[in-house]
Amino acid sequence: MTNNFWKNISRYPNFFISSMVGLILIILTPFRNLFKNTDLKLKFLIIIFLLFLLFILYIIIANMLNL
Repeated sequence: MTNNFWKNISRYPNFFISSMVGLILIILTPFRNLFKNTDLKLKFLIIIFLLFLLFILYIIIANMLNL
Protein backbone atom coordinates (compact mmCIF):
# COMPACT_ATOMS: atom_id res chain seq x y z
CA MET A 1 0.00 0.00 0.00
CA THR A 2 2.73 2.51 0.91
CA ASN A 3 4.73 1.64 -2.19
CA ASN A 4 1.76 2.51 -4.40
CA PHE A 5 1.31 5.84 -2.56
CA TRP A 6 4.92 6.94 -3.10
CA LYS A 7 4.79 5.81 -6.72
CA ASN A 8 1.78 8.07 -7.29
CA ILE A 9 3.44 10.97 -5.47
CA SER A 10 6.57 10.61 -7.61
CA ARG A 11 4.45 10.89 -10.78
CA TYR A 12 2.94 14.24 -9.75
CA PRO A 13 5.88 16.48 -10.85
CA ASN A 14 5.79 14.98 -14.37
CA PHE A 15 2.05 15.57 -14.56
CA PHE A 16 2.44 19.16 -13.32
CA ILE A 17 5.20 20.01 -15.81
CA SER A 18 3.36 18.48 -18.76
CA SER A 19 0.15 20.28 -17.76
CA MET A 20 1.95 23.64 -17.57
CA VAL A 21 3.67 23.12 -20.93
CA GLY A 22 0.33 22.19 -22.51
CA LEU A 23 -1.37 25.24 -21.01
CA ILE A 24 1.36 27.57 -22.29
CA LEU A 25 1.17 26.06 -25.77
CA ILE A 26 -2.62 26.43 -25.86
CA ILE A 27 -2.38 30.06 -24.74
CA LEU A 28 0.36 30.97 -27.25
CA THR A 29 -1.18 29.25 -30.31
CA PRO A 30 -3.51 32.16 -31.26
CA PHE A 31 -0.56 34.58 -31.16
CA ARG A 32 1.48 32.28 -33.40
CA ASN A 33 -1.38 32.10 -35.89
CA LEU A 34 -1.79 35.88 -35.75
CA PHE A 35 1.86 36.37 -36.69
CA LYS A 36 1.54 33.97 -39.64
CA ASN A 37 -1.28 35.84 -41.38
CA THR A 38 -0.63 39.54 -40.80
CA ASP A 39 1.24 42.34 -42.53
CA LEU A 40 4.32 44.10 -41.17
CA LYS A 41 2.51 47.10 -39.64
CA LEU A 42 0.17 44.92 -37.62
CA LYS A 43 3.05 42.72 -36.43
CA PHE A 44 4.90 45.83 -35.29
CA LEU A 45 1.84 47.08 -33.38
CA ILE A 46 1.34 43.68 -31.74
CA ILE A 47 4.97 43.59 -30.61
CA ILE A 48 4.72 47.13 -29.22
CA PHE A 49 1.50 46.21 -27.40
CA LEU A 50 3.05 43.07 -25.88
CA LEU A 51 6.14 45.00 -24.75
CA PHE A 52 3.89 47.66 -23.21
CA LEU A 53 1.87 44.94 -21.47
CA LEU A 54 5.05 43.40 -20.03
CA PHE A 55 6.25 46.82 -18.89
CA ILE A 56 2.95 47.53 -17.11
CA LEU A 57 3.07 44.08 -15.51
CA TYR A 58 6.62 44.78 -14.30
CA ILE A 59 5.56 48.10 -12.78
CA ILE A 60 2.60 46.49 -11.00
CA ILE A 61 4.70 43.67 -9.56
CA ALA A 62 7.50 46.05 -8.53
CA ASN A 63 4.97 48.23 -6.68
CA MET A 64 3.39 45.19 -5.04
CA LEU A 65 6.80 44.04 -3.79
CA ASN A 66 7.78 47.59 -2.82
CA LEU A 67 10.94 47.62 -4.95
